[in-house]
Amino acid sequence: MRILVVEDEHDLGAAVQERVRMDGHAVDWFTTLEEARAAIATVDYDFMLLDLGLPDGNGRALLRDIRRTSMDIAILITTAEDQISDRIAGLSDGADDYIVKPYDLNELVARIAAVARRYATPRRQACYRVDEVTIDRENRSVSRDGQRLDLTAREWAIMELLSRSPGRIYSRQQIDTALYALDRDVDSNTVEVFISRLRKKVGNAVIRTVRGRGYCLADGEAA
Repeated sequence: MRILVVEDEHDLGAAVQERVRMDGHAVDWFTTLEEARAAIATVDYDFMLLDLGLPDGNGRALLRDIRRTSMDIAILITTAEDQISDRIAGLSDGADDYIVKPYDLNELVARIAAVARRYATPRRQACYRVDEVTIDRENRSVSRDGQRLDLTAREWAIMELLSRSPGRIYSRQQIDTALYALDRDVDSNTVEVFISRLRKKVGNAVIRTVRGRGYCLADGEAA
């Protein structure tokens, strides 16, 4: 997933960013509401980790604004506000979950996974098969002829993105966004390199190139 972290504690924010990236997600980290609003306006996020006590206001203001729109994004509040009334207010404003600082990073990623499962559509949950290749989104795995393939986190990120809507064409920029955070440089041929590596593992016919537009997953069926 593409995850937005809004956290003004530098050490904690850095630790969260690193741990969530280890779980295979692309992560952008910002420290203010202003930066978070700018990021949301330009990037299609799947998930947000939202602190409440930020330098330029309370995160619940951003939460309420998002829930007034049709934006489909999961939101987990991460805060030091530990009163029952605080939790009720956050959940009432539209948060999907609430975790109090200090928290264990492994619990955090487990909560992310749990909330993400609730947001998944039946199509996203199902396995998808193209010829002898099966993409299992729920278990985050790809197999060929029944044998599980050893994919890197970025290779899986591409397969996960393409399998969201099989047949839909994703541009190079959209794939870049799925792979990297906003503050990281992307080589001009990075996507092509990863697509080439993936094709060696899954077969050339599984990922189609649409000249001048991008890439898509070949036609298949739910497995």
